[in-house]
Amino acid sequence: MSTDVTAKTPAPAPAGKGGAAAGDGGLLRLMLDGMRRNMRQYGMLIALGLIVVLFAVWTDGDLLLPRNVSNLVLQNSYILILAIGMMLVIIAGHIDLSVGSLTAFVGSMAAVFMVRNDMPWLLAVVLCLAVGAVAGAVQGFFIAYGGIPSFIVTLAGMLIFRGLTEIFLEGQTLGPFPEGLQKVANGFLPEVGPETNYHNLTLLLGLALIAFVVLQEVRDRKRQREFSLDVLPARLFLLKLVALSAAVLTLTLLLASYKGAPIVLLILGVLLVGFGYVMRNAIIGRHIYAIGGNLPAAKLSGVKDKKVTFLVFLNMGMLAALAGLVFAARFNAASPKAGLNFELEAIAASFIGGASMSGGVGTVLGAIIGGLVLGVLNNGMNLVGIGTDWQQVIKGLVLLAAVGFDVWNKRKVGS
Repeated sequence: MSTDVTAKTPAPAPAGKGGAAAGDGGLLRLMLDGMRRNMRQYGMLIALGLIVVLFAVWTDGDLLLPRNVSNLVLQNSYILILAIGMMLVIIAGHIDLSVGSLTAFVGSMAAVFMVRNDMPWLLAVVLCLAVGAVAGAVQGFFIAYGGIPSFIVTLAGMLIFRGLTEIFLEGQTLGPFPEGLQKVANGFLPEVGPETNYHNLTLLLGLALIAFVVLQEVRDRKRQREFSLDVLPARLFLLKLVALSAAVLTLTLLLASYKGAPIVLLILGVLLVGFGYVMRNAIIGRHIYAIGGNLPAAKLSGVKDKKVTFLVFLNMGMLAALAGLVFAARFNAASPKAGLNFELEAIAASFIGGASMSGGVGTVLGAIIGGLVLGVLNNGMNLVGIGTDWQQVIKGLVLLAAVGFDVWNKRKVGS
């Protein structure tokens, strides 16, 4: 005689105090699970928030004064521009040591065009961007088609561009630049509309940005579900939208209560949205990830790795030229010593923002977050009076911790 054994399903928790507690515990588990699966994406964002809170308390709120927030954007704009290009280079499995010297070289060319030869500043800007593109293309050619390692090519470029900067400027500082170019690096959006306590145009742009972020996140989530990819639980996704909207709104109110959004912030926004779209949706973006993640497999899949590498370095040259123009215009002069250690700052921002030494990993937003981590550290340590010697030590430890976290995270996922 056989006995039928039926598995009993546990009764649902009653709707009451105990049920609510169970629901809260389930939400907490979902949040923790989502954080573990997206640790690379959210780790440095959380770290940036903690650093901001730390220095806001340490400086008695001076860090978050509207004027200081505006200066923070202006002071780090050129590093953030370089970090975007450097992130693409690192994702592709390469490195670029020449961007600091190229920044200085383009600044010197701008001074020769505008100050010595009275060239219209818009025409000079176009020519300088072209110079940067050519410089990046030459380096990209030697790397992609010549087979020379990017470390060697860009190290040679660093020396060449630094020497050319000295030659063009004849060892002197050259300026001032036209007012139109200065406004690009130091100017703010104009006042429009009725008089209020805030900058109206900045408020409108901030609200539009919140709507764009929410729509983009919803669209990405929908696309991931269509391809049966893992997505955040609904409650955690809603919490993410609220947090992003609150962060954008806070920044908007801070900027709008001073002089409004800096013009260079709009340039950064365009670069962030444009390159973010390319890396997420365009074919070349997927190819950049492919050659950095697994070059032999990418070649077998038909990816034109040489062409992609060439374009990545051409793009890096253009962004270095843009950063050089912004830097020269901000300080209203071209100097032979400009751009020192900019390449190290850009590389550090990329790795802090989630790039991997082995390539194939990273986001454009991560580069911005990494650059902001360094920028807030610099600004906060200056406000509390920490010397430059200890600032270098602290930034080095932050970089080491970020890369160490990347290695640890890989080992944990692998195991």
